[in-house]
Amino acid sequence: MIKTIRNLQINKRIQSNILIRMVLSFIITIAINTSLSILFFHFGNATKLDWVFNFLAYLLTPMFFIIFVITFFTLTRRIVKDLIALEQGLQIISEGDLSYRVNVVRQDELGLVALNINRMAERLEQQIIKEREIEKSKMEMITGISHDLRTPLTSIIGYIELLRTESYQDKKEYTRFIQNTYNKALHLKKLLDDLFEYTRLNSADSRLNLERIDLSQLLNQLLFEFEPIAQENNVHLIKDIDKSPIITLIDSEKIARAIDNLLMNALKYSISPGSISIRITTDSEHCTIEIENKGTPLSQDQENRLFERFYKVDHSRKSQGIQTGAGLGLSIARNIAELHKGTLTLKHTHDVFTFQLRLPFGEDC
Repeated sequence: MIKTIRNLQINKRIQSNILIRMVLSFIITIAINTSLSILFFHFGNATKLDWVFNFLAYLLTPMFFIIFVITFFTLTRRIVKDLIALEQGLQIISEGDLSYRVNVVRQDELGLVALNINRMAERLEQQIIKEREIEKSKMEMITGISHDLRTPLTSIIGYIELLRTESYQDKKEYTRFIQNTYNKALHLKKLLDDLFEYTRLNSADSRLNLERIDLSQLLNQLLFEFEPIAQENNVHLIKDIDKSPIITLIDSEKIARAIDNLLMNALKYSISPGSISIRITTDSEHCTIEIENKGTPLSQDQENRLFERFYKVDHSRKSQGIQTGAGLGLSIARNIAELHKGTLTLKHTHDVFTFQLRLPFGEDC
């Protein structure tokens, strides 16, 4: 209804604009025509020439139309100029120059048309930029996947070749080759799992299997499984988790994946020997899991890009003995948080890193 009223107002403005110019042209034409008629009349009386009066009778009507047309064209010259500017602007934009903007400043329908043309060009330009970024992102994804998968696969092929040709000295070396092959295969599987999970989370049909879960119990279970890995890397876990249940409506499998990714990230980049602190807090609507560790400080650019897919910080910061991933762990964790209408953020102060996973309790919890 509002849109209809607005259109009616615009139409009324258009009609008024044209009508005013026609009336002005008519008034000016009558004034000029009358003045010329009086002039001819006085000239005829002064010269006593009858043919002037006869000629005037035939001249009045065509002269009126000629004066009216010239006057109307003069009064509407600005409108015609703006229409030409719109036509030229559309021509330039249609030829591919989407950065061009039509410079028509009016408060009527021509100004609205110019505004819409500029909006159209801007949206098309943004869409093309976005498509180029998507294409670039796809190429970076393919390059990243190829590089990350090739490294363990090359190692597996190398060890299998050594085993196939029996290029080992004794049973101990044979066992070591077998174990290294198995570890590289597990690493390859982890990379593929991360890639599959990232693709699934970013697909349009991604769904959550929501259940009422005790988040405190889930976190304790994950830490129980994670603690031996931390001890192997000389890292101590400091837990501050309330024993009382914290019931939330979540997809437990995905949240467990997000928390595990955050724990592994903290372990990879913790100073060894060191510690990782895990806290859980609640307010009226949200619960927050904080995972904190000390590590080598990041630059501002590294901090800004930390959640980008396939982004990995300098390899020198990685803990020894922990295999590198595909750079998807934090991106996957953030996607999982956003699917739950929550957030995942980083607070970085000097050498202290605090990841905050904030989740809503959900309905009826």
